[in-house]
Amino acid sequence: MPSKYRIHNSQEIYFVTFAVVEWVDALSRRYYKDLFLESLKYCQENKGFIIYAYVIMNNHVHLIASADDKYNLSDILCDLKKFTSKKLTKAIEENIQESRKRWMLWLFRSNGQRNSNNEIHQFWQQDNHPVCLDTAEMIDQRLTYLHNNPVAEGIVEEPEHYVYSSARDYAGIKGLLDVVFLY
Repeated sequence: MPSKYRIHNSQEIYFVTFAVVEWVDALSRRYYKDLFLESLKYCQENKGFIIYAYVIMNNHVHLIASADDKYNLSDILCDLKKFTSKKLTKAIEENIQESRKRWMLWLFRSNGQRNSNNEIHQFWQQDNHPVCLDTAEMIDQRLTYLHNNPVAEGIVEEPEHYVYSSARDYAGIKGLLDVVFLY
């Protein structure tokens, strides 16, 4: 049975979500967010990844993205998740100051053992729930939702105050990642 959550055309604009298994707040430290951000930059520079908006939260990431016409968005997302899963798990494993290391690694191993697609660990949940944003109304709704995530979580009072978000760019403040404006 075909899923409605599929990428059918890589050049169309999609809203995607990467959630950490069991919604563990594994990205709560700046260092881990920075590692994920570096991977996004790499995909932009080397894999034809076009990012229109993003927010990196403590336990999930939202992106509005597409791919350059020579690239496949599904492949980019798969590579990004696979690479960051290994990179972030290793960073947690090697961080001597990570107080929740044993617990998180146990969760990642437990989830990995239940999923035949994994070698050892599973950091990200399987699905990205890609939604094609084919109307201006859908784009506006998802962009507002994405940028308001840190406000809804009580982290900041204004979306543009959250450093790990393109809300800064849309407010006229240079953010951490280059984005292509939707309008």
